[in-house]
Amino acid sequence: MYDYIVIGAGSAGAVLASRLSEDPAVQVCLLEAGGPDDSVLIHCPAGLALMTRMRSINWGFETVPQPGLDGRRGYQPRGRVLGGSSSINAMIYIRGQRQDYDAWAAEGNPGWSFDEVLPYFKRAEHNERGGDELHGSSGPLNVMDLCDPNRHTAAFIEAGRQAGHAINPDFNGLDQEGIGPYQVTHRNGERCSAAKAYLTPHRGRANLHVLTSAQATRILFEGRRAIGVEYRQGGALRQVRAHREVLLAAGALQSPQLLMLSGVGPGAHLQRHGVAVVHDLPGVGRNLHDHIDVVQVVDAPHLKDLFGLSLSAAWQAIGSARRWRDERRGPYTTNFAEAGGFLRSGPDAATPDMQLHFVIGKLVDHGRKTVFGHGYSCHVCLLRPRSRGTLELASTDPMAAPRIDPNFLGDADDVQRMVRAVRVMRHILSQPALRALGGRELATSANLQTDADIERWVRRYADTVYHPVGTCRMGNGPMDVVDSQLRVHGLQGLRVVDASIMPHIVSGNTNAPVIMIGEKAVDMIQAAARTA
Repeated sequence: MYDYIVIGAGSAGAVLASRLSEDPAVQVCLLEAGGPDDSVLIHCPAGLALMTRMRSINWGFETVPQPGLDGRRGYQPRGRVLGGSSSINAMIYIRGQRQDYDAWAAEGNPGWSFDEVLPYFKRAEHNERGGDELHGSSGPLNVMDLCDPNRHTAAFIEAGRQAGHAINPDFNGLDQEGIGPYQVTHRNGERCSAAKAYLTPHRGRANLHVLTSAQATRILFEGRRAIGVEYRQGGALRQVRAHREVLLAAGALQSPQLLMLSGVGPGAHLQRHGVAVVHDLPGVGRNLHDHIDVVQVVDAPHLKDLFGLSLSAAWQAIGSARRWRDERRGPYTTNFAEAGGFLRSGPDAATPDMQLHFVIGKLVDHGRKTVFGHGYSCHVCLLRPRSRGTLELASTDPMAAPRIDPNFLGDADDVQRMVRAVRVMRHILSQPALRALGGRELATSANLQTDADIERWVRRYADTVYHPVGTCRMGNGPMDVVDSQLRVHGLQGLRVVDASIMPHIVSGNTNAPVIMIGEKAVDMIQAAARTA
């Protein structure tokens, strides 16, 4: 028997387990389906290049065929390890725009405006630039400038200036718009994941019980109250009980899956799979959306200090590995996407509606294909897509992947804005600062001229930039799953705390916002315990 059971040790789950266990009178059990975060590839920032295909620490899900992407299946990597996706991501620290959170509050979610969530961002953050009215300096999550950025990253930033865009040194400042370097969640040349920030320093607490390789199979109920969790570990089914609450933090793809496996979700869908309905909640698994993204690649074989596969790179890799091992400095401290920008795809966009990630290597098929040689790449993604998809059960086997359908480019407005965003990106990449580097654009995109050309290219090569959200939407409507306190509608003792609760996706990378959600949820949970 525990006071709280947290399902999932990712960005939100690590926060919940750490903060709740600060009270020595509270017993916390944290269940993580993956293993410990002891791989050097996790802690060495450049190791992310190898982790997108490592199934030992990555669920490696796929979508159903996407009509908007010429019938292709999209790739959905998710962390399967302590720290969750914060242990395999590109470590970019972005909050989004003020308007994102103000819109959440305006839709009937009190407490979620930007001014109300800002203290939780600051509580989490230790920014090495120092604290101010917008930044924290004493939180567990270390945020810093890259210690050894690639010299060619500056050429991208200069190209943005040459294209007429403002240079922005802080995308989490008063104004997000512009081109500039990304800050990253690193500490001393290593990845600072949610696990590293929130769990590692406190694993010795007697009241914090972390169970790894423990796959939750269903939430246990007595009537409408969640009382525990069944999980599989070492081939055996086991159970843990919660005296106060079960906190579901398995992410936008697996939180709704576990709810449905437990009998909470669209009744007809559950019945078709033979799942006994505990609570007919039609919004579970609906409202799935994500940042659709496409990548332009430039081959530059003469630029040997850009990352790539070649004989010279092999020799450089040995030296770089030794320097990282001995000093925690050098090329292996890169997050690859070292700079980027938040821009408007057209004059009708009230705020930036597109994001760029400049990558110091050739990124083909979003990193799923091995390519030889050296070069650079640029992502462009749509920040606020209108397309909405679904997450459903594919099987009642808890170990099976869910049926993931983001419905990419299902809305015509997304297609039009994506075409415009690609033109903005290509204008930047054509500026003298980058042309001076030499290189040749890959043939897949080199001859794009018309909007129709760009649309065909996008449909053929676009995919996620790894930010699924929305499947347990927060709100008070008939298709909403949790209220503004993150309590599941119609049930007791159960909250969802992760990216699935976002009514609308934030305008940027989702890791920092999910950590904020975890921090804010802790205050809600503790307030409820005091009044119980």
